[in-house]
This record gives sequence, structure tokens and C-alpha cells, in this order.
Amino acid sequence: MHPFRQAVENRDEAAIEALLAENVVFTSPVAFKPYPGRAITAAILRGVMRVFEDFTYVREIANPDGRDHAFIFTATVDGKQIQGCDFLHFDEEGKIDDFTVMVRPLSAAQALAEAMGAQFDRIAREATQATQATQATQATQASGSGETAEA
Repeated sequence: MHPFRQAVENRDEAAIEALLAENVVFTSPVAFKPYPGRAITAAILRGVMRVFEDFTYVREIANPDGRDHAFIFTATVDGKQIQGCDFLHFDEEGKIDDFTVMVRPLSAAQALAEAMGAQFDRIAREATQATQATQATQATQASGSGETAEA
């Protein structure tokens, strides 16, 4: 079983986040613009774990070099059955640098959009806090090495 699938099925938020590249781009099935960065992507995925019920991966497809994966899933959102696919690309270091989700049917996608919309203030707050913590860590590391951190 792929480490990403295992982390998701175990609901291991730390393991999921550890698999994300710093420059990951998350493309949502219900938002027009992609979301760049680990902090927002991890926060969105935590939000999804809060709104999906009965989530399960039903199929995993990978290309021969292992850098592209498709994970087909089913879940329930607000009583609506949803089918979807996570399309992941992995960089040279084995981190996810592109994460695209597609879902069907339309009624379930609409339920997902509504449920995630209700989560978005919390998602934005979590992403901001994670970004600030990362910047503080980088500043501490830079000051310890005699460098200055740039914002």
C-alpha cells in the first residue's frame, strides 16, 4: 500500500503533511483557483477529513516510475454518496508537489462545496498559524547560524 494511502486511511494528519512538498499545489474540485503551499494544502486535507464520512479508497493506479498516482475513493458528504479521485504527482524527493481532486456526481460536489465552505474560516486560520510557525522556526535557525531571515 502506498504511504499516502496508508496515512489517509489511518487518518494520520502528521504523516499526510510530511508527504507534502513545501511548494505543493492543491487543485480543488469546487474552487476555481489552485491553492499553493503545504500549510494551506494540509489544512484543506484536515477539513476534508472532518466533512467526509465513510471515506475509503477503492482503487490505486500508478505509472511505472511511481511519480504519478491516482487514488479512487468513495465517501459520504451530508448524506450524499460521492465518488472521486486524488491525482498526485511526486517530486524527485518523493514529496507530493501536485494534488488534484475530482469528484462526482454534481449533487455530491455541491454538498462538498457547502461543507468545505463552512470549514474555510478554520482552514484559513490553521494555514496562517502553520505558516507563522514555519517562519518563526526559519528565523530562529537563521539567527542561530548568523544569517538573517527574509519574510
